Amino acid sequence: MAQALFAGLAGEAVEVLAFAYIGSDRGLLGLRHARSLSTASMAVPIRDIAADALAFDACAVIMAHNHPSGDPTPSTADREATRLLARALDTLEVRLLDHLIVAARGVTSFRTLGLL
Repeated sequence: MAQALFAGLAGEAVEVLAFAYIGSDRGLLGLRHARSLSTASMAVPIRDIAADALAFDACAVIMAHNHPSGDPTPSTADREATRLLARALDTLEVRLLDHLIVAARGVTSFRTLGLL
Protein backbone atom coordinates (compact mmCIF):
# COMPACT_ATOMS: atom_id res chain seq x y z
CA MET A 1 0.00 0.00 0.00
CA ALA A 2 2.65 2.56 1.04
CA GLN A 3 4.85 1.90 -1.98
CA ALA A 4 1.91 2.54 -4.31
CA LEU A 5 1.01 5.71 -2.40
CA PHE A 6 4.47 7.18 -2.96
CA ALA A 7 5.34 5.68 -6.39
CA GLY A 8 4.91 9.05 -8.12
CA LEU A 9 7.93 10.44 -6.29
CA ALA A 10 10.29 8.41 -8.50
CA GLY A 11 9.82 10.80 -11.44
CA GLU A 12 10.51 14.02 -9.53
CA ALA A 13 13.54 16.07 -10.67
CA VAL A 14 14.28 17.40 -7.15
CA GLU A 15 14.06 15.74 -3.75
CA VAL A 16 10.53 15.57 -2.38
CA LEU A 17 9.65 14.42 1.13
CA ALA A 18 6.24 12.91 1.75
CA PHE A 19 4.59 11.89 5.00
CA ALA A 20 1.49 9.74 5.45
CA TYR A 21 -0.31 10.04 8.79
CA ILE A 22 -1.94 6.81 9.92
CA GLY A 23 -4.78 6.36 12.41
CA SER A 24 -5.30 3.64 14.99
CA ASP A 25 -7.47 1.75 12.48
CA ARG A 26 -4.51 1.79 10.02
CA GLY A 27 -6.43 4.22 7.80
CA LEU A 28 -4.81 7.17 6.05
CA LEU A 29 -5.58 10.42 7.88
CA GLY A 30 -3.61 12.84 5.70
CA LEU A 31 -0.51 13.56 3.63
CA ARG A 32 2.13 16.28 3.55
CA HIS A 33 4.65 16.86 0.76
CA ALA A 34 7.67 19.16 0.94
CA ARG A 35 9.82 20.04 -2.08
CA SER A 36 13.51 20.84 -2.12
CA LEU A 37 15.32 23.16 -4.46
CA SER A 38 18.09 20.56 -4.58
CA THR A 39 18.49 17.22 -6.33
CA ALA A 40 20.78 15.96 -3.57
CA SER A 41 19.43 16.81 -0.12
CA MET A 42 16.66 18.23 2.00
CA ALA A 43 16.19 18.92 5.70
CA VAL A 44 13.47 16.89 7.42
CA PRO A 45 10.97 19.34 9.01
CA ILE A 46 10.60 17.44 12.31
CA ARG A 47 8.53 20.15 14.03
CA ASP A 48 6.03 20.25 11.15
CA ILE A 49 5.76 16.46 11.05
CA ALA A 50 5.18 16.29 14.81
CA ALA A 51 2.58 19.09 14.64
CA ASP A 52 0.75 17.29 11.82
CA ALA A 53 0.82 13.98 13.71
CA LEU A 54 -0.76 15.67 16.72
CA ALA A 55 -3.30 17.59 14.62
CA PHE A 56 -4.39 14.39 12.84
CA ASP A 57 -4.28 12.42 16.11
CA ALA A 58 -2.11 9.93 14.23
CA CYS A 59 -0.64 6.91 15.91
CA ALA A 60 1.91 6.32 13.13
CA VAL A 61 3.73 8.02 10.26
CA ILE A 62 5.24 6.66 7.07
CA MET A 63 7.98 8.81 5.55
CA ALA A 64 9.07 8.63 1.93
CA HIS A 65 11.39 10.59 -0.28
CA ASN A 66 12.87 10.22 -3.71
CA HIS A 67 16.42 10.04 -4.98
CA PRO A 68 16.47 11.83 -8.36
CA SER A 69 19.76 10.03 -9.10
CA GLY A 70 17.74 6.83 -9.54
CA ASP A 71 19.65 4.94 -6.81
CA PRO A 72 17.44 3.98 -3.83
CA THR A 73 20.38 3.29 -1.49
CA PRO A 74 20.03 5.18 1.82
CA SER A 75 22.71 7.79 2.47
CA THR A 76 24.28 8.50 5.85
CA ALA A 77 22.13 11.65 6.01
CA ASP A 78 19.00 9.57 5.27
CA ARG A 79 19.84 7.22 8.13
CA GLU A 80 20.50 10.06 10.57
CA ALA A 81 17.32 11.97 9.64
CA THR A 82 15.29 8.79 10.09
CA ARG A 83 16.82 8.13 13.50
CA LEU A 84 16.11 11.71 14.65
CA LEU A 85 12.53 11.66 13.37
CA ALA A 86 11.78 8.26 14.92
CA ARG A 87 13.12 9.45 18.28
CA ALA A 88 11.11 12.71 18.14
CA LEU A 89 7.89 10.95 17.19
CA ASP A 90 8.43 8.31 19.86
CA THR A 91 8.28 11.02 22.55
CA LEU A 92 4.77 11.82 21.24
CA GLU A 93 3.77 8.13 21.26
CA VAL A 94 3.67 8.14 17.47
CA ARG A 95 5.51 5.34 15.66
CA LEU A 96 7.55 5.83 12.50
CA LEU A 97 6.37 2.74 10.60
CA ASP A 98 8.76 3.04 7.68
CA HIS A 99 10.93 5.32 5.61
CA LEU A 100 10.81 4.53 1.92
CA ILE A 101 13.31 5.78 -0.63
CA VAL A 102 11.67 5.84 -4.04
CA ALA A 103 13.84 5.96 -7.15
CA ALA A 104 13.82 4.94 -10.80
CA ARG A 105 15.79 1.78 -9.94
CA GLY A 106 13.51 0.64 -7.12
CA VAL A 107 12.23 1.29 -3.61
CA THR A 108 14.18 0.78 -0.39
CA SER A 109 12.39 0.23 2.93
CA PHE A 110 14.18 1.11 6.15
CA ARG A 111 11.92 -1.37 7.97
CA THR A 112 12.94 -4.19 5.60
CA LEU A 113 16.62 -3.26 6.03
CA GLY A 114 16.21 -3.49 9.82
CA LEU A 115 16.92 0.24 10.28
CA LEU A 116 13.60 0.85 12.08
